Amino acid sequence: MQQPITPGRYQHFKGNFYRVLYLATHSETEEELVIYQPEYGERGIWARPLSMFMDTVERDGKVQQRFIRVSD
Repeated sequence: MQQPITPGRYQHFKGNFYRVLYLATHSETEEELVIYQPEYGERGIWARPLSMFMDTVERDGKVQQRFIRVSD
């Protein structure tokens, strides 16, 4: 695991908010996945590799986290 994350509310670098529900392990590859739900639109349940969730992005010449925890 790269960095531990915990369930709670996170903000995407583009501004939308998401609720991290669980951390899961892929049954075939054992890749760690983040199970999360957008706080907008249809509010479906999504999975994203932990490595992608914790990744950094460059925007307007600044490197920042893709998601930042904002509350429980």
